Amino acid sequence: MTTPIKLNQLRAFVEINRHGSIRAASRFLSLSQPALTKAIRELEDALGTKLFIRSHQGIHLTECGKGFLQRASLILEELRIAQEDIQQRIGLMGGIVNIGVAGSIARTIMPKVITQFYRDYPTIKLRIVEGQLLTMLPQLRQGELDFTVNTYYPGKLDAELSFEKLMEKEYKVIARKEHPKANATSLEELVDCDWTMPTPKDTYYRRLFESFAALDKPPVFSVTCETLMSCMSLVAESDFLTIVAIDVVNEILFDQQFVALDLKEQLPFATFGLVQRKDTKLTPAGEHLARLFRIYCRD
Repeated sequence: MTTPIKLNQLRAFVEINRHGSIRAASRFLSLSQPALTKAIRELEDALGTKLFIRSHQGIHLTECGKGFLQRASLILEELRIAQEDIQQRIGLMGGIVNIGVAGSIARTIMPKVITQFYRDYPTIKLRIVEGQLLTMLPQLRQGELDFTVNTYYPGKLDAELSFEKLMEKEYKVIARKEHPKANATSLEELVDCDWTMPTPKDTYYRRLFESFAALDKPPVFSVTCETLMSCMSLVAESDFLTIVAIDVVNEILFDQQFVALDLKEQLPFATFGLVQRKDTKLTPAGEHLARLFRIYCRD
């Protein structure tokens, strides 16, 4: 007969991994170290395998532990969402919504959405992660992010993620003011420049990378920056070039540091959408936030 697994064992397992030690996890959970040690021992006995490797360097997951972590995290997050869903439906407005956003969304549409959301749900907490979809995949898979508004490139992720198109955006090549190539009119004039952009894997930048690869002499992207802020900081203080959404170019302070190049080539438009796990269901607050992104993105 299979030994049942208890929720306190899952919480102990997930928090020990998150905090890196039993001592830190015990402080976070307000439980004694012996109680956590017992919970992990019982969980390992129930599963019939070790989940952690203990050494002088600390505590680390075994291969079985790594595989179990995603499922354990997802169970706990789904339980939290289910509890918050009921609370919100009966009028007890509490809980937290966790979302991811692309850098250009964070700088433009997100402030309007969040302002409206807090007028409608003032007691709901919100956690926002900024970056490319690729960096958010672990949190999406483990239920730690409810959804992300990001670019999406169809492919191997289609089986696990759903994508709802929200809008398309034009992109521009930008440089610092006084850049030697600030008056360039074609990509050919820029091939010898230094370039930076976010990772090209499974994002709009992959499509862009493939588009550039068709040129006789494509630009070389020698520096990968995972966030828009790091890209623009590098461009502002050097002769590197990068590519950003048109609404970033249209920001009030953009002209103080940067210039958008007027090139004859039209860069591919980026498709932004609401991305989430196919097997997930949002709470009323989460669904309202998603609805606001739909409204503001299509406005």
